[in-house]
Amino acid sequence: MAGPLQGVRVVEFAALGPAPFAAMLLADLGADVVRVDRPDVGEVSNDTTGRGKRSVALDLKSTEGRATALRLVQRADVLVEGFRPGVMERLGLGPDVCHERNPALVYGRMTGWGQDGPLAHSAGHDLDFIALTGVLWAMGRPTEPPAPPLNVVGDLGGGAMFLALGVLAALLAARETGRGDVVDAAIVDGTTALATMLLGLRSRGLWTDERGTNLLDSGAPFYDVYECADGRYLAVGAIEPRFYAELVSRTGFDGDPADQYDATSWPQQRRRWAEHLKTRPRDEWVALLAGTDACVAPVLDWVEAAEHPHLRERGVYIDVGGEQQPAPAPRFAARPTGPPRPAPASGQPSTHVDRVLDEWR
Repeated sequence: MAGPLQGVRVVEFAALGPAPFAAMLLADLGADVVRVDRPDVGEVSNDTTGRGKRSVALDLKSTEGRATALRLVQRADVLVEGFRPGVMERLGLGPDVCHERNPALVYGRMTGWGQDGPLAHSAGHDLDFIALTGVLWAMGRPTEPPAPPLNVVGDLGGGAMFLALGVLAALLAARETGRGDVVDAAIVDGTTALATMLLGLRSRGLWTDERGTNLLDSGAPFYDVYECADGRYLAVGAIEPRFYAELVSRTGFDGDPADQYDATSWPQQRRRWAEHLKTRPRDEWVALLAGTDACVAPVLDWVEAAEHPHLRERGVYIDVGGEQQPAPAPRFAARPTGPPRPAPASGQPSTHVDRVLDEWR
C-alpha cells in the first residue's frame, strides 16, 4: 500500500480497544503492519481494524513463540500493544528486552489508566475513563444525567489518536538519534488533553459546570439539534453573529439577531426555534439553506451519510472487501494512500511468520 509511512514496519500484538485502531491508522498511511494473533481460532480478530494488516499466529506463552516474536521485534520500527501493565513483561516481551534486541524500536503502549498510578492494574472501559477525567460530566442536558457518548471520545479520540501521534513523534526522533522510546498512551491523559479548550474557557469564567448551559453543550439555542416536521433532525451551528443573522433571515425566524448572545433569553429562544423548525420537513430546510452560511446540516443516518453528494464525491466512505468503511484519513498530495486490504479472515492468519521475517531482513 502507498502512503507517507511506506517502508515503516509495525508489529502489533493483538488486543481489544484502541490499540488495534491506532495500528490500523498506521496501516492506512502505508505502514506494513503485522498483527500477532493467538493460535486459537477464536482469538484471531477479523474486525474492521484489521484492514490493511497481515496477521501471523504465535503462542506467546511458549518459548518458541516468544523467540519468534522477538525476531519480528528485532526487525520492526514500531511495536504496538494494548494489554494491562506488566503483561508484556511477564511474557518476556517488555520494553527492556525488546530494546536490547532493537535499540531504535518505538514501543507503543495503550491503556485506559496509564502504566502507573493507583488504578493502573484495574479493569475499565471507555465510559469509566472519560468519567474520571471530568469530560463525561460536561455532556448532556441540564436536568438529565451525563449522556454517554460513543467511544469515539475516549477509546478512539483520547486513546488511539494519541497513541498514533506519540508513535510518529517517537519515530521521528528515533530516525534522528538511533534511539527508540516507550510511548505511554493512556485514555485518561488523551481525553483530558482533548478538553484543553473547554478547561481554558472555564478558568476564565466563560464556561459553567452546569450541563447544557454553555455555548457548545446545547445551552445556546443557535448550537443545538432540532426536530423537524417529519420527525427527522437538523443540526444548527450558527455561532458567529453574521452566520446567525443569515440563519434568522433565510428561515424567516421572528427574532432579533442582536439578541443572539443574551443568555437570559436562551430558554425562550430555544422554544421558539423548536416551534419554528418543526413547521417544515428536514429536507425542505436543507434545500432552503443550501449553499448559504447559515451553518445548518441534516442529521443523517449511516445510509444517508454514505449517499450524501459531498461525502460521495470526496469518497469518504469506500468499499473494502464488500463492506462499507471510512476511507483512510487524512489525505496526502505527494504520497497518496491506496485502498486498504480487507482484514484477514477469522481463524485464517494471512501470512506465515517465516515469510514476514524473510521480507523484513
